[in-house]
Amino acid sequence: MIKFRHIALMIYVLFLSSFSLYANAKLGPQALIESVASQVIEHVKKDREIIKTDPGHINKLINELVIPHFDFDRMSRWVLGKYWRKANESQRKQFIEEFKTLLIRTYATSLSEYVDQQIKYMPFRDKIETGDVTVRSEIEQPGSFPIPINYRLHNGVGDWKVYDITIDDISLISNYRSSFANHISKSGIDDLIATLADKNK
Repeated sequence: MIKFRHIALMIYVLFLSSFSLYANAKLGPQALIESVASQVIEHVKKDREIIKTDPGHINKLINELVIPHFDFDRMSRWVLGKYWRKANESQRKQFIEEFKTLLIRTYATSLSEYVDQQIKYMPFRDKIETGDVTVRSEIEQPGSFPIPINYRLHNGVGDWKVYDITIDDISLISNYRSSFANHISKSGIDDLIATLADKNK
C-alpha cells in the first residue's frame, strides 16, 4: 500500500505539474512541470496561513489547478477493470464522482502537509508524438534515499492529462484497483459506491 507521507510527496509534485499545465498548455509535459514550479512554491507559501485556518481554501486550489488536468474517466475505467464493463451508466457516473471526491480529499489533506522538498527531474525519454508519456522525478529526502515519483500523461484532445502516478514503483491506480476489486467481489459495486460516499461525507 502507498504510505500517507508518500501520497503527500506525490501531491506536491502533482500540484506543481498541474499549475504548469494550466499556465503553459502548449508546452511539452516535462517543460510544463518545470516551467512554473517556483511560482507554485511561492503560491503555496503565500497561502500557508490561509490554509491553516480555512481548509476549504485547499479544495479551491485543487479544484482550480489540479482537477482539470486529470482524466477521471480513464482513471475510473482502469481502476475498476472488468467491473467497469459490468457497471451500468448510472453506476459509472456515481463511481467517477465519488472517486474524484476521494482523491480531492486525499490531495487536500496531503497538501496541508507540504514542506520544502526538493525535486529532481530525470531526463525525458519518451516520444511526445505517441501521445502517452511518463515524466520521472525524485523527491530528495535529507538523510535518506530519494523517493521516485513518476506520473503518466496522455494527450487527449490537445491537452495533456494525468491518469496514473507511481511512487516507489507502486501505481496509484493499481493500488486502488486491488482494494476496490476485493470490495466489489465481496459486496458489489453499489456497496463500494456507498462506502466511498460515506467516507467522502
